[in-house]
Amino acid sequence: MDPTDALVQLSFQIQRILTAVGAEHDLSIVQVRMLGILRDRTPGMLELGRHLGLDKSSITGLVSRAEKRELVRRLPSPDDGRAVLVELTPLGRRFTRECTAEVARRIAELTARLSEPDRARLTALAATLVAPFPDA
Repeated sequence: MDPTDALVQLSFQIQRILTAVGAEHDLSIVQVRMLGILRDRTPGMLELGRHLGLDKSSITGLVSRAEKRELVRRLPSPDDGRAVLVELTPLGRRFTRECTAEVARRIAELTARLSEPDRARLTALAATLVAPFPDA
């Protein structure tokens, strides 16, 4: 298998895991991704939209639906009176911990046939591929 096929097939496996875990918690894959982003930051709506690749109206709807489920809340930005930040609620944090643990368990199953050094190498290679490019 060439690198393109291997990476695409691996991405399909990961997407299936994320979709399944999300479905078990009545979350779409985009909602799972949003919760993952919010684990360690409180971004503005525009930044959150950039992370998810969504336009302003789509991110507004996504956040509104998550707010109705009490998973996130909007906060005024301390730096810009017009901007709104998004953060996890306590319920959102619990959902995020549960989803993260289940995704980790399933990925561990997926990678179980690799030796520990190969898993470490895969992690390092994947981290290199997803790291932002340094400014030129």
